[in-house]
Amino acid sequence: MSKEFVPGRLDVNGFADAAATLSGNDPVSGFERLSAELADPSADATVRWVATGQSRSGADGAPVPWLHLDAQASAPLICQRCLAPVELALKVDRWFRFAPDEATAAAEDEVADEDVLAASRDFDLHALIEDELLMEIPVTPRHEVCPQPTRLSAADPDFDGAEAARPNPFAVLGALRSDKSDKG
Repeated sequence: MSKEFVPGRLDVNGFADAAATLSGNDPVSGFERLSAELADPSADATVRWVATGQSRSGADGAPVPWLHLDAQASAPLICQRCLAPVELALKVDRWFRFAPDEATAAAEDEVADEDVLAASRDFDLHALIEDELLMEIPVTPRHEVCPQPTRLSAADPDFDGAEAARPNPFAVLGALRSDKSDKG
């Protein structure tokens, strides 16, 4: 009998012991935070992912659960140069080691080369996929070469009009000075 694993409530230790694999091709709309970053949240984008469990011997010889995550999505974002949509490929290819609890995971994560997470019987794999893809979004998404030339100047007639209507402070001082000299 094979055990069925569910991505939303993944038994990490059992998944690693079984050397199991889960995969999915989910719509981006199912990932709320990732969907909020898109130029068009209603876009027909998908997240393709594969998660594989593995049990490796730890330093003390005891089995340690590991998970390999390979995820990718094509994300329509807003180019920060021309403000037009830009399609960027987000890709995650990462190993995660699991520690028995949050405190151990936090301590080991500080010194480990790999990411260390806390193992649980109801680990949310979808949240991990979403977190990793969000971290792949560049700070300033942009085209390599923008499709339209970028306009680098701005004109605001209201600003120019307000500037012209404001009196020059030195002219006002000059007027006060000439008023004093006429009276004295």
